[in-house]
Amino acid sequence: MPFILALDQSTSATKALLFDAEGRALDRESRDHAQHYPQPGWVEHDAEEIWQNTLTVLRAVITRHPDQFADLAGLSITNQRETIVVFERATGRPLHPALVWQDRRGDAICAGHVAAGRESFVHARTGLKIDSYFSASKLQWLVRHRPELRAKLADGSALIGTIDTYLIHRFTQGRVFATDTTNASRTLLFDLTRLAWDDELCALWEVPRRALPEIRDSSASFGETTLDGALPRPLPIRGVIGDSQASLFAQRCFEPGSAKATFGTGTSVLLNVGATPRIAGGGVLTALAWTHAGQPTYAFEGIITCSAATLTWLRDQLGLIADVRETEALARAVPDNGGVYLVPAFSGLGAPHWSESARAALVGLSAHSDRRHVVRAAVESIAYQLRDVLDAMRRESGVPLRGVHGDGGATTNAFLMQFVADLAGTDLRVAANPHFSALGAAMMGMLGLGLVPSVSVLANLPRAETVFRPGMSREMCEQYHAGWRRAVAQVLCGATQKLP
Repeated sequence: MPFILALDQSTSATKALLFDAEGRALDRESRDHAQHYPQPGWVEHDAEEIWQNTLTVLRAVITRHPDQFADLAGLSITNQRETIVVFERATGRPLHPALVWQDRRGDAICAGHVAAGRESFVHARTGLKIDSYFSASKLQWLVRHRPELRAKLADGSALIGTIDTYLIHRFTQGRVFATDTTNASRTLLFDLTRLAWDDELCALWEVPRRALPEIRDSSASFGETTLDGALPRPLPIRGVIGDSQASLFAQRCFEPGSAKATFGTGTSVLLNVGATPRIAGGGVLTALAWTHAGQPTYAFEGIITCSAATLTWLRDQLGLIADVRETEALARAVPDNGGVYLVPAFSGLGAPHWSESARAALVGLSAHSDRRHVVRAAVESIAYQLRDVLDAMRRESGVPLRGVHGDGGATTNAFLMQFVADLAGTDLRVAANPHFSALGAAMMGMLGLGLVPSVSVLANLPRAETVFRPGMSREMCEQYHAGWRRAVAQVLCGATQKLP
């Protein structure tokens, strides 16, 4: 029986998992890495630390399973998407801390491009918005503020890559400098229709075209690796895909109208819209879901920037809870939210509002409100944001929603999952497997390695899930949601007003 080794390099940790041919996770090893905040709005990772953690976790899993090594078929990779690394061509050594997708140092640059009227051009070409969430403004900031990096990028001695590219370059000792379409499409440098880097976009963001990697299908070959000498024979690298898209793939959202929501630090909502690129409005983005055998599948995406992170904020900043798991019981301890709403715009609001200047607000407090109402408001905020995104996707796609699949850490909160199903008015199928990004990469690797003949065969792999069905009356749901819309309107109104 063949086995797939999968690497999941996420925002907070690096995980290695061993999967069998039916998608069962047999083992797992994880190592956290530090989050660096040099100043407000800046978020960095040490890319060298990530590389060392990558070797550590992969070697640990392999060492525990010597009997499976003969049947180990390949290594698959999924990763945090918009985080960007500038590294040395000759050695792979990082030349600057990785700039994380949460990093907002490009806000002023993005505002300048919007003021210059470039928003519609960029949106039409990339399917995305001009926003520092994506990679390009981080790169433009680097070339403007780090002249030594600008010179190295110009002369070819330095390279640019998302985390997948950086790791592949190091895995292959510099023999392969490549990325997949899903990661390339998150940079604001990629033509969504031609599936290629765009010279006009590169010029706009001051990014040297020669410093960007080759773009390959998600199921393509990305070389071979011995894990820096840890393996006696080279292992093929197949199945490279951004973490949110990997989750969509693992959820078997293979047909238009199927959607998934990953409840993590933020929430990425993806809706399969088929093989033809469609540029959406209404605050919805267009994404590459995956490419296989030269054929793209597209998706609409809604990005919620603060999801489960709101619950962590209750614990770490307010001290209202000692453990995030307490939030379910506290939310259930009151009959309703008491009119209290938390709009978690700690670093702006994402889809469908896209207001970087919005700031968080707790609305509707009264003398009756207590800790339980605040906690419930925080939990409910995740569901309200998802409802807003799904409503926008329904309007823009014209594709009937076939239900929503859920995964990620916050899915353990059954109160939240039921509230999501109620507000969305559709079944929510929550995966029992918590490692869906890694599974999606492994499934893509199986496809690329020829272990399965087609995507349709992958649909039949076994899976366990819990189904939450709508139970609240539509009238009550709409009352709750109307209160949320009023709270968001207050926040957006405040974002447009400037202090004297």
